[in-house]
Amino acid sequence: MTPSSALSSALARISAIALALSCVWTAPAFAATDAPLATAPAQAAGSTRAVSYDGVVEAVRQTQIAAQVPGAVVELAVHAGDRVTAGQLLVRIDARTADQDAAASAAQVQAGRANLAVAQREFERQQQLHAKKYISAAALERAEGQLKAARAQVDAQSAQAGAARTGAGLHTVRAPYAGVVAEVPVQLGDMAMPGRPLLTLYDPSALRVTASVPQSALAKLAGGTLGAAQVRIELPGVPADQQPQTTRVQVLPTVDAGTHTQQLRAELPAQFALAVPGMFARLWLAAVPADSTAADAAKASVTVPLTSVLRRGEMTGVYVPDAQGRPLLRQVRLGPVAGDRVEILSGVAPGEAVVLDPLAVGSAQ
Repeated sequence: MTPSSALSSALARISAIALALSCVWTAPAFAATDAPLATAPAQAAGSTRAVSYDGVVEAVRQTQIAAQVPGAVVELAVHAGDRVTAGQLLVRIDARTADQDAAASAAQVQAGRANLAVAQREFERQQQLHAKKYISAAALERAEGQLKAARAQVDAQSAQAGAARTGAGLHTVRAPYAGVVAEVPVQLGDMAMPGRPLLTLYDPSALRVTASVPQSALAKLAGGTLGAAQVRIELPGVPADQQPQTTRVQVLPTVDAGTHTQQLRAELPAQFALAVPGMFARLWLAAVPADSTAADAAKASVTVPLTSVLRRGEMTGVYVPDAQGRPLLRQVRLGPVAGDRVEILSGVAPGEAVVLDPLAVGSAQ
């Protein structure tokens, strides 16, 4: 064999090996691209866009119950999280001194009534004597004055006794309405002082979501008005099929001078059990974007599933299958997110299919 023929034979063998290796490594790629990719059509979102604002769940009726009298806390009848009924005992403050004052006032009333009875009998006797001309009119007037003074004394003592009883009653704290105890910041033995919070109570049957919304956003609401149909409540962590529908929407009439926002309140359905005060929430408003023109607002935007969006560095795109079914990466501009979908401002037309899992395409390429 000549050197040239040997070289040709070696090159042929190398080419065959390279071809075999090429087939081995590209086989998975062909298999992956042959498998159908799950797609979903881009849906028209209409002429308005939903914009979200962070908010918080709060109780429509929440009360911080504070002490009205001084004294040591001698009984805590409830704990945080307990449900209570109207009039139920919550906290008892040491009332021994107040009870003694009330008893002393009651005794003074009894003494005053006894003096009043004596004055009444004396006046009646003086009337009889005056009728028989045994005493002068001045003596009768003095007896009448003593009777009136005794009556006034009893009235004053009765008022003092009532105030003492009321003060003693303030040492027993009861629930003003049925609700849930949210917080109990005191312990047994703590000294209660007037104005010091004893506990916080709220009514779980009436909750609402409150958010601060820019006044410019409220001015660009779709239709120019705000109703329950234009506001959607989102509670993260609550299943999609159990998200509440607001029953009433209220915009407070004042604007915060520092932030130029207004308070928007959306009431939750009565007895909604999946929310508690303090929870994070979002309020979605159907509004025309502040940076859009009337012509832009008239154009139909589209939404796609969040899972279909691919981010590579500063580029954001989705895979759109071509006529042969091959996924082609197309750059898009994203808008607001609404639940599990995101608005596409440009790059995809309504009805076009997008690949649901862009990573599946990337692994096949």
